[in-house]
Amino acid sequence: MQLLLEKVESQILASGGKRSRSRSAVIAQFFRCGRHVSVEELTRLVKKRSPAVGSVTVYRTMKLLLRLGYVNEVDFGEGVTRYESNMSSHHDHLVCKSCGVVTEFIDSRIEELQSEVAHKHEFRPLTHRLDIYGYCRKCDSERDVPEMSV
Repeated sequence: MQLLLEKVESQILASGGKRSRSRSAVIAQFFRCGRHVSVEELTRLVKKRSPAVGSVTVYRTMKLLLRLGYVNEVDFGEGVTRYESNMSSHHDHLVCKSCGVVTEFIDSRIEELQSEVAHKHEFRPLTHRLDIYGYCRKCDSERDVPEMSV
């Protein structure tokens, strides 16, 4: 973790930014939390250790990390921008429409199929994102709705 934080900080300095304890606290907390997080959620987490850090600092720091390529912005249909680390390999998401839990998964068969489809249509993909919406096991067992065929 420390090496990652030092790398981010040196990149910020190289791009003309300045050292900031508040920014460092936000960056450390973001990478420590390891989940999809909104600015509001991250602000609450950061304030536990650094009460003086406000949501504007968190917002600007996340935009900076986005610009530097360390995070992705994601919206799972709830109208809230969330951030996820860009430091792990490509993955897709299962999103529960009831409780909002997001499960990341990797499946090489999906990646291969996407490559085949792109090749068949003479298309060169740059990136892609797959989010599958439905109900997790817990929420599905609480519902009495027939299953949709995919």
